[in-house]
Amino acid sequence: MAIDPAVRPYPVIDVDPHFKRVVSYFRSSDYATWAGLTAMGPAIMYWMETYMPTKLGASQIRSAMRTCGGAGLVGGFLYSYCMSSYRFMGFKENAREVQMDLVEMRARAASGEPLYGKSLVPDDVQKIAAANSRNSQLVMSFIPMFNLVNHNFHGVDTSKYFDQSDKDTKTE
Repeated sequence: MAIDPAVRPYPVIDVDPHFKRVVSYFRSSDYATWAGLTAMGPAIMYWMETYMPTKLGASQIRSAMRTCGGAGLVGGFLYSYCMSSYRFMGFKENAREVQMDLVEMRARAASGEPLYGKSLVPDDVQKIAAANSRNSQLVMSFIPMFNLVNHNFHGVDTSKYFDQSDKDTKTE
């Protein structure tokens, strides 16, 4: 599923970011949203029990509150993960992430490391994994799927990372 770059109002960093990168690029607003959605489930349950009591026992109410908290925890994480992924994909404002990406990738390029990490799986499996997880953030509410495989199929021009590192070494 290819998305026209014209629909992306911000620079594209990566169309299939690895799980670790997405989580490490979380903003404080992502963590606050995650915490708020986690707390919202038990808070609504408490409010409903206060104003429309179910006449359940305390242990059953505690169990229901834990279940609501768990659902909020998972839902809040998925929502925050999507927002961070959208910044990678250029759908949300991403100036901070663009700068972090340039610094991180140029450091990897300068040290000779693979840009997107070493992979232990064969190339054909990497292609399949990339095809399965590319743009999966757009349907995260339907099927949560994360990119857990290091591969080189990220849909961006990586020369920007090497060009700058070459210029830096020539000017020194």
